[in-house]
Amino acid sequence: MANAVDVARECAEVILLRKDLMTLEQAVSAGRRTFGNIVKYIKITVSSNVGNSLSMLAASALLPFLPMLPLQVLAQNLCFDLSQLALAFDRVDEPSLRRPRTFDPRDLARFVFCLGPVNTLADLATFAILWRIMGPHGSPALLRTGWFAENLLTQAAAVHLLRSKARPSARHHAAGPVPLATVAVMLTGLYLPFSPLASMLNMQALPLSYFPMLAAVLGGYCAATLAVKACYMRSAAPWL
Repeated sequence: MANAVDVARECAEVILLRKDLMTLEQAVSAGRRTFGNIVKYIKITVSSNVGNSLSMLAASALLPFLPMLPLQVLAQNLCFDLSQLALAFDRVDEPSLRRPRTFDPRDLARFVFCLGPVNTLADLATFAILWRIMGPHGSPALLRTGWFAENLLTQAAAVHLLRSKARPSARHHAAGPVPLATVAVMLTGLYLPFSPLASMLNMQALPLSYFPMLAAVLGGYCAATLAVKACYMRSAAPWL
């Protein structure tokens, strides 16, 4: 207790400020919730970054120009990382709160190997759509802008698709700050090409014909992610 003798307080691993052992239960629960959200953040971020890296390598080999400029990559990472901070306030599945857990690097590798390529496939589909719109002699700025917008949208969708073992639903929804952050980053990705910052970021306004195809890519990405997640869950016991 806080009013114990100095020697007892110095030897104790936990000091209770009031006579209530429920404080220990609340502390353990908070620690497990924090750990669960940290693992969730790492898995979503690493799988997304690996997918983007594979897309960058493929596009660099196929295109006669850089698929995205360094400033655009930095701006995209900044937007996504800021939105990811909301995961600190997210809910955690009840099974993860019932027992202690340790971080499993092999499970992270399996997760990234399964989910990372799905992001790459969505990016490659976007490249093909933009290449068809712009033609062989079109502006590289159009492809970079279209990929920038698609990437932020798929990354924002991944947060809700991968934050829990359950399918996204009204019952298994994220905590309030998470949808607010993801909606903000999606609107940012769509607004920046038309904003005053577009010229500074070397972006070009996207044609209206691109958005229906972008919606189709986003829908396909969500369906593929849910299917691959189901396969991953059957092969790996631990989850986020």
